[in-house]
Amino acid sequence: MLKDIEILKTLSEEQVNELAKRCTMEKVYKNHKIYDAGQSIDYVYLVNKGSIKLGMVADCDKTLIKDIVYDHELFGENIFARNVVRKDFSEAMSDTTVFKIPASFFKELVETNSGFANSVMTIIIGRLRNLEQRMQNFVFMKAKARIVDFIRKTGNRKGIKIGVDETLINHGMSHKEIAYLTDTSRQTVARVLGELKKDDLIHFSARKPSKILIRQSFQLALA
Repeated sequence: MLKDIEILKTLSEEQVNELAKRCTMEKVYKNHKIYDAGQSIDYVYLVNKGSIKLGMVADCDKTLIKDIVYDHELFGENIFARNVVRKDFSEAMSDTTVFKIPASFFKELVETNSGFANSVMTIIIGRLRNLEQRMQNFVFMKAKARIVDFIRKTGNRKGIKIGVDETLINHGMSHKEIAYLTDTSRQTVARVLGELKKDDLIHFSARKPSKILIRQSFQLALA
């Protein structure tokens, strides 16, 4: 299973075998946390199957969702700062299985394998860039544009092609969680999704609103 994960392909066979001995697999049920702010940094995690949201709670009690990670993606990897405790949290958005990698062994892999170190650094830099982009979007883009951008990026990242020209995404988030991720309000998310559905740019059912079918017309509207 580990050999099929893209980020681990830079590891030698010996390192993969040692990783298999050191790591453990854990099932995390929907809405349960893997780690929370204030906990010691003991593990780095790799999603086997499922989805995890990463976030933090500000002093004003407002929640910031920093990123969503899916199958075969790493999280909790930023262990190289001086902090010995987590400042953020991670929570399962669906029933999820994760690999728990001891932080000490993860550091050893980074220090002894430059290809793996580059891959990890790319992930960390990518997440920082995403947060910077969200800050820019908040300043320069209207709320509807930010929600449309969320749908587009989720489709590109996690979409499944349906037929020739449609894409299905199952983001697994409530309107409130999308609002956190797009820096809008729950009411605005509901209104914008309703408008996009009315214009036949997307489709979703009232029973399963987290599954969104992106029409070809949606992609053409962004072109």
